[in-house]
Amino acid sequence: MALRLEELIDPGHTALITQECQNGVIGTQAVFPALTAHTGGLIPAVDRLAKAARRAQVPVVHCLAVRRPDGRGANANARMFGAAAKAPVLLAPGSDAAAVADGITVHPSDLVLSRYHGLGPMADTGLAAVLRNLGVRTVVGVGVSLNVGMLNFAMDAVNAGFQFVVPREAVAGFPPEYAEAVLANTFNAIATITTVDAVLAAWA
Repeated sequence: MALRLEELIDPGHTALITQECQNGVIGTQAVFPALTAHTGGLIPAVDRLAKAARRAQVPVVHCLAVRRPDGRGANANARMFGAAAKAPVLLAPGSDAAAVADGITVHPSDLVLSRYHGLGPMADTGLAAVLRNLGVRTVVGVGVSLNVGMLNFAMDAVNAGFQFVVPREAVAGFPPEYAEAVLANTFNAIATITTVDAVLAAWA
């Protein structure tokens, strides 16, 4: 039986997870400018959700991708990893490029998890264990990209037993028509697609 959104994202068992919402990914220092060109109002949408989550006592977790200057620990088994390694922007741990994007408030209560490898935030990062320790059953996932990272995130979360909810204005991919197709034809089968306003209303 399908749950109403208010039940599905009840603050007692839900977390808001940002995926690669970083200066070097969706900000002015973007590794992949083609993606940034299509993020539109993503940053303010994510910030609105994060602020509402804190008011509702929903945990907020920022998942960051980082890469050491020497590349140690990083994947090299896909073309996108090679492109990232050659990019002029390096997501070095502790750098401004690797930090949560300007415009998204980070509160002391937020958790921040970094990874050196993988396509998404749940592969051997400890995120699943952290969520279970918080009593989370539903993930509201936001960030980029619908092409790869968010898709991998959603599938891994579902495989790990979590419900996955996507506020459509708080995710992005490129080109836009492909992103819409992924939402309609893939996410629609594995997740609950909703709007930022609907989530905010449920958490109000």
